[in-house]
Amino acid sequence: MAQNFKSVTHCIFDMDGLLLDTEPVYEEVIRQIAQTYNKTYPIEVRLKLLGTTEPRTAEIAVTDLGLPISPQEFLEKFQKLCRTLLANCPLKPGAERLLRHLHTHNIPFCLATSSGEEMVEIKITNHRELFKLFHHRVCGSTDPEVKQGKPAPDIFLIAASRFPDKPDPSKCLVFEDAPNGVKAGHSAGMQVVMVPDERVPLEMSALATQRLRSLEEFQPELYGLPPFKN
Repeated sequence: MAQNFKSVTHCIFDMDGLLLDTEPVYEEVIRQIAQTYNKTYPIEVRLKLLGTTEPRTAEIAVTDLGLPISPQEFLEKFQKLCRTLLANCPLKPGAERLLRHLHTHNIPFCLATSSGEEMVEIKITNHRELFKLFHHRVCGSTDPEVKQGKPAPDIFLIAASRFPDKPDPSKCLVFEDAPNGVKAGHSAGMQVVMVPDERVPLEMSALATQRLRSLEEFQPELYGLPPFKN
């Protein structure tokens, strides 16, 4: 991992597993679908799915788990279960503090999630006021401009271009939990702060600028941003 931090002016946040603790729900949903067909859901497939768009999740899950259904059938089951379970997802530690800090200091930030618009609305049910602080959001599964999902850089480049002042990618700091997201941010020419699941192997953080255990550990001043007061 690189340790030469450069100053930034804008921040771009992933959502699932970074700001919202949705990954246990996704894990349970896919495990339930797999069990229907007497299949297991191993960790190596789970790591492969982190940060992918919903259609890509369906393709990989059906193929890698050997499910006797089409990706479209998987997606319908997946979305139905998610609608039931995702509305009560809690925020991850340090997320609210960081977002409110950036907002207070007029640092522009946006959301770049692989989720579709409908799923985002369900997940932020209990956090609407906080998510109104984002300048804009790019929803990879439903945004027509996002031609390729993570690990392609599309979503982050589009997210940066939608700020009014269109910052250079080098001035954007990405926050991610997933290896696919880190690859995408790195390919976009951005620094990436990675806050992964503890089960993500260290070598999958190689392209990250910094790996943290929690957003609570983030030090804004390393990137030229206003420091926390306490």
